[in-house]
Amino acid sequence: MYLSSSRSADLASGTRDSRAQAPPPTGRRVRRVAPVVLVLGVVSLVTDVSAEMVTAVLPVYLVLGLGLSPMAFGMLDGLYNGATAASRLLGGHVADRFRRHRTVAAVGYGISAGCKLLLPAAGGVAAIGGVLAADRAGKGLRTAPRDALISMAAPPDAQGRAFGVHRAMDTAGALFGPPVALAVLWVTADAYDAVFVLSFCFAAFGLLVLLLFVREPAGGIGRFEVRRAPVRLRDAAAVLRVPGFARVCTAALLLGAATVGDAMVYLLLQRHTDLSPHLFPLLPLGTALVFLLCAVPAGTAGDRYGRGRVFLAGHVALLCGYLVLLAPLPDRALIVAVPTLLGLFYAGTDGVLMALAAPAAPAELRGGALALVQTGQAGGRALGAAGFGAAWTLYGPHTAVLLAAAGLALALLAALALLAGGTLAPGSGAESKGASR
Repeated sequence: MYLSSSRSADLASGTRDSRAQAPPPTGRRVRRVAPVVLVLGVVSLVTDVSAEMVTAVLPVYLVLGLGLSPMAFGMLDGLYNGATAASRLLGGHVADRFRRHRTVAAVGYGISAGCKLLLPAAGGVAAIGGVLAADRAGKGLRTAPRDALISMAAPPDAQGRAFGVHRAMDTAGALFGPPVALAVLWVTADAYDAVFVLSFCFAAFGLLVLLLFVREPAGGIGRFEVRRAPVRLRDAAAVLRVPGFARVCTAALLLGAATVGDAMVYLLLQRHTDLSPHLFPLLPLGTALVFLLCAVPAGTAGDRYGRGRVFLAGHVALLCGYLVLLAPLPDRALIVAVPTLLGLFYAGTDGVLMALAAPAAPAELRGGALALVQTGQAGGRALGAAGFGAAWTLYGPHTAVLLAAAGLALALLAALALLAGGTLAPGSGAESKGASR
């Protein structure tokens, strides 16, 4: 669709009237989840088993197995999280332009699956970085089109619940991934190659489920009719003129830059507690379990009490996790508290951020709009991971955690100022005028 100047003005003013158009809160009323959400949840579940198998062993494989320094690992971790930036934008725009959300998502899933077989053959930091970048690029391609389909299948006042159900199913895969990796290492006497090959098999199965059971919407997406003219880049950029949407993007970037990657947090915990490297994959398991249990309640709470509030509360849980790492607590308390707080952080932020941002964007621009939010967050996290790795190497882990906690506290204050008002109120994030025309 080609946006006229009047349409752009509608976008800019959409959020001012969004609260007036928002349906009343659902209260305790239970909504059925759209079938496409459940099918995509199954795809994500299987794919996340594959991804978390690799994530669970990657820090130990790189740092303890290949002998990378914390700075080198921090740079790779930043690349791992930041390589999605360009591919997210590309995937979201291509899916919107050609109305091929499933196709673009399938390409992304296929790229990530292939990288699982390339990782064991990669030698050296450059080759490993290239494979990790390609894997994350595939994730970037698929994420925005998939989330656009989820968003447009759910009514505006139930976005949080829809994303919560999907993220819970996705996290169920993360729950199974580390134990499977641990079992493979135990059976094969620490053969990391076997973990990567089995991870590929799970990823290929997830791609097959997507191709067989997910179809491109005919004539429209969900209850929205999509116009037939292709979307141009300048049309997609018009969504940034929606004041509320722009504030959400900025807040996601700032908070992402103050976020330390999970792998770095787990490494800190392992060194602080002298946890056996063979038990290292169990740390993401605890995080995934808490995320699984809290994803749907957090999404539902966002629908009822304000998605911006839940989003900020999730980052408060992360800040508490940093502070716990600095506290003189027993090893067992640290091993329980840190993964629990990380799980609460993801439950309050992952799907809630998408539910907060999505309804402000028009249906025909939904993929690109979500890609902008995801790109800002991923780019911020790439900077944060690289900066934390450098601070750890130069000043030591204790000072690095102190700096991370101070940075996150400042980012929370800035995000609170950005999101104050409509985006923090109950019923916020409701569909804008531009999205309903």
